Amino acid sequence: MKQPYQYQLIEKAIALLQQQYLQQPSLNDIAVQLHVSPQHFQKMFVEWAGVTPKKFIQYLTVAHAKKILGNYTSKAPSLFEVAAATGLSGTGRLHDLFVTIEGMTPGEFKNTAAPLSIFYSFATSPFGDVIIASTHKGICHVAFFEEGKQTAAIAHLQQLYIGALLQYLVQPMHTIVVSILNNIFTTTDKITLHVKGTSFQLKVWEALLKIPTAAATTYGTLAKNIAHPKASRAVGTAVGANPVAFIIPCHRVIQASGIIGEYRWGTLRKKAIIGWEAAQANANE
Repeated sequence: MKQPYQYQLIEKAIALLQQQYLQQPSLNDIAVQLHVSPQHFQKMFVEWAGVTPKKFIQYLTVAHAKKILGNYTSKAPSLFEVAAATGLSGTGRLHDLFVTIEGMTPGEFKNTAAPLSIFYSFATSPFGDVIIASTHKGICHVAFFEEGKQTAAIAHLQQLYIGALLQYLVQPMHTIVVSILNNIFTTTDKITLHVKGTSFQLKVWEALLKIPTAAATTYGTLAKNIAHPKASRAVGTAVGANPVAFIIPCHRVIQASGIIGEYRWGTLRKKAIIGWEAAQANANE
């Protein structure tokens, strides 16, 4: 059971991490200041914050680096300068950190610091209305929304891509978008995706794409398939963060007990999609 003193300790720990992350303190450095063992501190921090102290420092570090890369008025800072300003020992560590947390290199982020153009439109599917968005590289977002909630769907898209320039797709501009809008649920055209995520999330989403139509898998099996057999919970979180509904088939993941389980866009919709896919597969046999 979580105790009040534990909360006070974690509150102090978070304050210390926010103050000292540019010095890249070790687990032991913070534990000493809290007067607890490193093992005890790590266990409590994960229990309260959901991530390790090291991962928390990484999030703070990347956020600071992104701020430097995105907010300059004249000459863009070099990656070496950014690494030094964030307390990292070199550009190699900066690169690895960006790839792990952001799913892209610092150079890629630097080059995309300018506003990203995203084109969006709406379509009707057998399971309700969907918003579909793409960049010049491919589909970046597909989400179901309730009837009459187009404004909320657009607002959610903007939250996912803060600073991006959203443009309503009046006239088709990409063959990718055209093929999806023509018939999103039955198209056989090759679809190009442009999604962002951590390296772990990308592994999970790639594994989801390998699940055959009308088939199902479990979180545990998915974890084994990406060589992280003990990470079922983390896999579940990555599945829930899927940015492209249906195309990346997170609806094909169920609980080991056989229960359908939760779905980002509603359990009833998940059941309907699974049933629809099964019917389509039987019709094609």
